[in-house]
Amino acid sequence: MADPVSWLVIEKGWAVLDRTGQQVGKVAEVIGDLERDIFTGLAVSPGLLATPRYAPAERVRTIVDGEVHLDLTHDEAGALDEYEP
Repeated sequence: MADPVSWLVIEKGWAVLDRTGQQVGKVAEVIGDLERDIFTGLAVSPGLLATPRYAPAERVRTIVDGEVHLDLTHDEAGALDEYEP
């Protein structure tokens, strides 16, 4: 696996993977406070027409270039709450 990177470099469109490495969606939005360097979570788009889900920062296991790994199963990731901006 690649070296971990900061949440500050996450970009829209990065793959979001479950704990087994299966893709559960793509980053739709990074949520946090840049000035205070506080990462609160991600809006994860599970598909083209699907409503984004909110993955709290506590569920992010690892961030590497191009990928965000969650500590959730595929089903748990699919059951996350809808993202409300």
